[in-house]
Amino acid sequence: MSAFSIEVLLALLGLAIVLAAAFLPAVSQRTLAWTGIAGSVVALLLLCGASHAESSLPAFVAPYYSLDTLSLFYKAFALVITALVLWLIAESDSTLSNYSADGKLGELVGLPLIVCTGMMWMASAKDLVTVFVSLELVTVAFYVLVAYTRKSALSLEAGVKYLILGAAATGVLVFGAAWVYGATGSLSFEGIAKGVQNAAVNKSVLLFGIAFLLAGLGFKVAAAPFHMWVPDVYQGAPTPVTAFLSVGSKASGFIVLTRVIDALLANGSRVTSEVTNLLLISAAITVLLGSLPAIFQTSVKRLLAYSSISHAGFLLLALASRSSARFDITSGGVVAFYLATYLPMTVLAFFVLCVLRRQGIGDSLDELKGLGRRSPLLALLLTIAMASLAGLPLTAGFLGKMLVFVAAVDHGYWGVIGCAVIGAAAGFYYYFKVILAIYTSEGTTEEPVTVSIASKAIATALAAIILILGLYPRPLQKVLAAPAAASVALGK
Repeated sequence: MSAFSIEVLLALLGLAIVLAAAFLPAVSQRTLAWTGIAGSVVALLLLCGASHAESSLPAFVAPYYSLDTLSLFYKAFALVITALVLWLIAESDSTLSNYSADGKLGELVGLPLIVCTGMMWMASAKDLVTVFVSLELVTVAFYVLVAYTRKSALSLEAGVKYLILGAAATGVLVFGAAWVYGATGSLSFEGIAKGVQNAAVNKSVLLFGIAFLLAGLGFKVAAAPFHMWVPDVYQGAPTPVTAFLSVGSKASGFIVLTRVIDALLANGSRVTSEVTNLLLISAAITVLLGSLPAIFQTSVKRLLAYSSISHAGFLLLALASRSSARFDITSGGVVAFYLATYLPMTVLAFFVLCVLRRQGIGDSLDELKGLGRRSPLLALLLTIAMASLAGLPLTAGFLGKMLVFVAAVDHGYWGVIGCAVIGAAAGFYYYFKVILAIYTSEGTTEEPVTVSIASKAIATALAAIILILGLYPRPLQKVLAAPAAASVALGK
């Protein structure tokens, strides 16, 4: 079975779940959610056992579909985050049902599988047309997911903002792609790479198209100055959807951005300095505009929204730095490594918020007070997640940031490094502000927080992954390292 066939089956499963929820009302919402989780896990196992040769693909797909190391990694990444998001939905079913229009969660369970399919297609896209189709499949589904809890005014507001700004960003992206096609005569990444090397190509026209293309993608990854939608949308969307946006949507945007940057900065490119400077400026602004406002936030969801912007800045810095002199790993590999460490800590943080919301506890810092006494396990899990997000040594988050700083130092980008240091320092303040709140003795309630055994096991596993990757990242590095450097490791 080819990877493409697995993706089609996954999309069909998503449609089947939506139809089952509509026509089989007796089926419980948790059953549908766990069916989606099982489907994602089976798809992941099938992907591991599937043929990774492009010759296994259907003939009508092969010209537009790649199966390299990065695409396979991001496909697995998409399946993992989808399964975890469905788990969060299952944990929040009672809360989400109260705010949905009909008390059902069929679309909220089925659409993530369709989003996952779009993310997997995006990872394998060879040209901008395939990117656009896959990206719209993901984005349109997110429009529904963000506004799904329609009885909540915040959710409706978030849905409208995301729809309007997302549609505008799509127009900008297509406009940029059209100009790039007009300049290079190609929409494929290979053709664009050849076009940027061609002295006959009008450089001004090409740069104009590149600016709009990167602006459209900048919205998708929450890069400044196209990031202002993030705090309101993240705060208003259902918490599992916020986790999906923060991790899944960001990852799908960055795999596309990685492909585009690789094409634009190919050897002999005539636009290398301009594109690199644009990435560095955006990275510096993104880190600062994400980190500094987060200091003043009292809502944990909104704080995580601003921190997500800051992390996008670090990822842009990794893309601008290209390969590191100390570790033979491409900029795309650094981005993938960073996202792999970002996944468990972000999902773990949102899991705690989902559990608290189910208990009637909000996400403000005041309402988190006393959590260490009410649920020592949840407090410990949230502490690990926040410490890793801050980049504390011996956690996965530290290594992700370390790779970015190493690559930037090797290229001497000292101005942007200074901004990144400020952002990282601010991160320690606002992440540890959350940790301080949960261990504050006074709380608004003394009610104990209950968690199911299965959820405790999954959450504990995520926390263990954060710590294991912080101490022993070698397996993940070997997956992403350049072939010639498979034996190089971050930890000895």
